[in-house]
Amino acid sequence: MLLNPREYDPAHFDAETRRLLRATIDWFEQRGKAKLTEDYHNRTFYADFIEFAGKEGLFSTFLTPAANAGGHPDKRWDTSRVAALSEILGFYGLNYWYPWQVTILGLGPVWQSGNDVARKRAADALDAGGVGAFGLSEKDHGADIYSSDMVLTKDGDGYRATGSKYYIGNGNCARTVSVFGRIDGVEGPDQYVFFYADAEHPNYHVVKNVVPSQMYVAEFRLEDYPVQAEDILHVGAEAFSAALNTVNIGKFNLCFGGIGMATHSLYEAITHAHNRVLYGKPVTNFPHVRREFVEAYARLTAMKLFSDRAVDYFRSANAEDRRYLLFNPITKMKVTTEAQKVIGLVADVVAAKGFEADTYLAMSKNDIDGLPKLEGTVAVNLALIAKFMPNYLFAPQEYAPVPTRTDAADDEFLFRQGPARGLSKVRFHDWKTAYAEATHIPNVALFTEQAGSLVKLLTEAAPDEAQQADLDFGLALTELFTLIVYGQLILEQARITGLADEVVDQIFAVLVQDFSVAAVDLNGKASSTEAQQAIALAALRKPVVDAARFENVWARVRDLSGVYAMHP
Repeated sequence: MLLNPREYDPAHFDAETRRLLRATIDWFEQRGKAKLTEDYHNRTFYADFIEFAGKEGLFSTFLTPAANAGGHPDKRWDTSRVAALSEILGFYGLNYWYPWQVTILGLGPVWQSGNDVARKRAADALDAGGVGAFGLSEKDHGADIYSSDMVLTKDGDGYRATGSKYYIGNGNCARTVSVFGRIDGVEGPDQYVFFYADAEHPNYHVVKNVVPSQMYVAEFRLEDYPVQAEDILHVGAEAFSAALNTVNIGKFNLCFGGIGMATHSLYEAITHAHNRVLYGKPVTNFPHVRREFVEAYARLTAMKLFSDRAVDYFRSANAEDRRYLLFNPITKMKVTTEAQKVIGLVADVVAAKGFEADTYLAMSKNDIDGLPKLEGTVAVNLALIAKFMPNYLFAPQEYAPVPTRTDAADDEFLFRQGPARGLSKVRFHDWKTAYAEATHIPNVALFTEQAGSLVKLLTEAAPDEAQQADLDFGLALTELFTLIVYGQLILEQARITGLADEVVDQIFAVLVQDFSVAAVDLNGKASSTEAQQAIALAALRKPVVDAARFENVWARVRDLSGVYAMHP
């Protein structure tokens, strides 16, 4: 289940996809670990990677929808292979995942636009090896797009744009920059606009890189930048929807970047620890070390299961089935924070080794905290997740089963998602079904009891009006809800892949602990009532302990020692 570059050959993909994924791995491996770590610590801009991607047509093939492919048989927007490449790039470091990620974001408003001239321009730029950028955030306003200081003033048949953008990945070199702004003199939602800009235009000024990194996260400024009709992508409420829908499409890949980073870190840590002797014993003989490795493996496997299953819901989405809108913020928030935990666990084991300059772990420890923060904050996503809670828990709807989606199809619905509203009306299939099918697994049964306690709290001690306005209380409640959704997709994917019950049991041993921790947190909130406290504390459980199961899962982790090490 875990990515291993030595053996990677995803047979479910078509020949050209396999070739490009393999070529990407080979480029990194031939380049070697010494070059990877040297460039990281020297903060060397990743121009060589962008050159490689352009030469191979990597971004062009994977990020051009079929509608703009000019009949090219291998070009399409296929979320399953986008996810696969995101994981590979994360495996070799956040700094190589990042230019791919922000290119996806920069293309989002273009591919959602009906502007055929702009769409062709973006496709041609990709063909020429160009990258994209998403000009949304501003220094003084962050992602508060209502307050944009990027202003377009009328100039004959077009406009002149003046203003600055901040935190813009690839902002130093992108040929396709989707910029959000507002039209001077227009009131209300009609004032907002997305337009196409190019970093090579003389009126486009790169101010600086705002981060000390290989990544170029730009502050750029437009001064009287000419914007003609062929540059306008979206106007009015449509511009808002384009921004939010682009986030739905693009920041889904945060989870796969985190999975790649955590996987490489686990390989490096187990290989070091299992071959290191302290006090006359291998480090991995110590019980606390085995516990940390088994927990890291369980969390990483859960991340992979949830995210892979979420891909299926993205690819099968349509106007009547928008369940992906819940699974998306969970991948952005939950999976990325789980990556933090995995890397933290293995870093605890290897201790001082994880600070050495020639280790991957030194890079991943430094970078992993960025992933949950690339989409605002964890709190932003928890607040979004909360909108889905009533319908998910209490109003299930029948849907046809969603198949595993690795077929070579163009996911064109993602670029016609429509208005970004109505989240509280999205309906879901019955979450209890996946749990009922796995109650023979001891810790799944235990977690199912805990899930029932959240339902009980919401029906017997529902938050009052004041608590509903208390974001701190609401976030704690939503953390419990998130674990239920997380567990559901883990179970669905485990069943699809035939994952051994002992591994599923170990995963849910972790989730039982996590639910208990979150319940204690809810209990301690300032506004929690006595009735809510009683239900929360009654949900505490100790995971079912099974020594044989633990040892079998430990053996899986132990056997990863020496399985992969990056070419020197």
